[in-house]
Amino acid sequence: MDRVLEPELMDDADQARAYAEADFEEPNRMFVELFRDRCPGYAGSGAILDLGCGPGDIVLRLASDFPRSRVDGVDGSAAMLSFAESALAAAGLESRVRFIRGLLPEVTLPEARYGAIVSNSLLHHLHQPEILWQTVRRYGEVGAEILVMDLSRPQTPERAREIVEAYAGEEPPVLKTDFYNSLLAAFEPCEIKAQLDRAGLGSLDVSAVSDRHLAVWGRLPAA
Repeated sequence: MDRVLEPELMDDADQARAYAEADFEEPNRMFVELFRDRCPGYAGSGAILDLGCGPGDIVLRLASDFPRSRVDGVDGSAAMLSFAESALAAAGLESRVRFIRGLLPEVTLPEARYGAIVSNSLLHHLHQPEILWQTVRRYGEVGAEILVMDLSRPQTPERAREIVEAYAGEEPPVLKTDFYNSLLAAFEPCEIKAQLDRAGLGSLDVSAVSDRHLAVWGRLPAA
């Protein structure tokens, strides 16, 4: 099945609310567990950058799990970041967490370099996926820990619908539609490997981590 592009931003208020209120406990918890497991070189202090942070749940999880870290989350959607800011206020982590609105690659971030860069479910939104890897290169320290998790494109639309019903069958229609469209817009592992090779990041690993997710991880090599 060929890739089908979807909009790059989730900036509709109802769409953002459905996403912020959805149950992403399993994949978000898995993401943080993967970070601990696949990025053991991160010392637990310094700055972490989350690209495409959405409503901020993973940013806050990382800040809670690594209390000596600062965590910056960037997203292009004002609607998403309004939920992130509300969650931040409730968590009481304002001293170590910042949310920045901006689009890649133009966004200006508060740190010149980061010791770890993470991203969850951003890659499939990008019409030019190389932008993500360019940003990783630009803002990561040499040796920075990298973890990117995203959906993996199914072989057929029918399989995509099965996945949606299995994992979002009780969610609102707007979320189910977004999930289906995201599966069709996602990449296969071989496509991501080719992206990494072109970006000079071929040393990073790519593998499936669930029946619908893949992950890219490793340490940022010297340019």
